[in-house]
Amino acid sequence: MNTLFKGVDLSDFWEDSDYAREEYIDNPLTGGKVAAVEEQLGYKLPAAYVALSKSQNGGIPKRTNHRTPTPTSWSENHIAVSGIYSIGDSKPCSLLGSFGSKFWCEEWGYPPIGIYFADCPSAGHDMLCLDYRACGPSGEPSVVHVDQELDYRITPVAESFGAFIRGLEFDEALD
Repeated sequence: MNTLFKGVDLSDFWEDSDYAREEYIDNPLTGGKVAAVEEQLGYKLPAAYVALSKSQNGGIPKRTNHRTPTPTSWSENHIAVSGIYSIGDSKPCSLLGSFGSKFWCEEWGYPPIGIYFADCPSAGHDMLCLDYRACGPSGEPSVVHVDQELDYRITPVAESFGAFIRGLEFDEALD
């Protein structure tokens, strides 16, 4: 796991809160759960996503900002993350939960380009997605920001999920 998250202390990665436990954090991850979610979504989850979810299955990271190469409706130079979805279906903010990837495509009109795995502070007006367009359903997806406020504009964020996690920063870094 060290190579996937070089420079990231996973023992101090997650914020502890009642809200995170109620909305995001699912039971510990099992191989069966990963396989069932992948089958339902039709995509292989990145190894880094599975590895992070083994440390804690979903939640709110302490570092909640990631720089972007172009402006978004949120900021001139970054996006913010509210939480990372758990692998499962028992929490509202889980990959198969009531606010899972299917919900964002069917109810909000987000483009079906992969797996919507993290929400942003805008309450649904922008999301983070594992983008499988270039790699196919079994490949290594990039991470993109999809901005509903800007006609679902897609902004590249990171070349992989592992790079996304390594690129998360505290608020103070962007002041």
